[in-house]
Amino acid sequence: MCGRYVMSKATGDLLSKFDAKEIEGTPPAPSWNVAPTQDVPIIAERLDEGAFDRRLLIARWGLVPSWAKDLKIGSRLINARSESILEKPSFRKAAVKRRAVIPAEGYYEWQKTEDGKKIPNYLYSETDDVLAFAGLYEFWPDPTLPEDDPGRWLLSCTVLTTTSHDTLGHVHDRAPVIVPPAMYADWLNPGTTDKDAVQRLLNGIPEPVLTPRVVSDRVNSVRNDGPELIEPAS
Repeated sequence: MCGRYVMSKATGDLLSKFDAKEIEGTPPAPSWNVAPTQDVPIIAERLDEGAFDRRLLIARWGLVPSWAKDLKIGSRLINARSESILEKPSFRKAAVKRRAVIPAEGYYEWQKTEDGKKIPNYLYSETDDVLAFAGLYEFWPDPTLPEDDPGRWLLSCTVLTTTSHDTLGHVHDRAPVIVPPAMYADWLNPGTTDKDAVQRLLNGIPEPVLTPRVVSDRVNSVRNDGPELIEPAS
């Protein structure tokens, strides 16, 4: 499960980190409490005149399938179980045609205790200041707008999740799939459209080494934002 995360890096830093050449859309402000349905930066590749073109795009977090009647479904599709994306109608086309990585400095998860409390944890890498969530993106045509309206097509995305193992399993049983730098090109490759090849990619993504840190419950409210949210709870 991934329902909140941190992305405060400058756009230029992201372009450099992911070797992207262009920006499409208006980048959102830095946030230490990114929430579903907000605009977020994603990295994707397209085949343009025979060459791969890697770009930073701005997408709405919560995937809206092209066949959806309205935006509401997106709030339920902020995550996609990596084990079933090649079969689920909401994700299977994007899984073979529109894969992305979603930059994040870390993410929040709530650990349930025996007495029913939920303790917020911030999970991050001690060696890499930017993680790359495996994601999918989709274009949705707004039926209320004319076909020639430039704002008719909504770009949206979802974060892939997998089973948590090792020491993170005690925090939550699901975690984002995190693509290591050595696999960026393979995961983003728009030429990989075979289901079996995509499955092999998923199977080859290693489990990340992350560190959990208990933080203040101020992160529980999307109205709160700022670097103090990732500081250890006092």
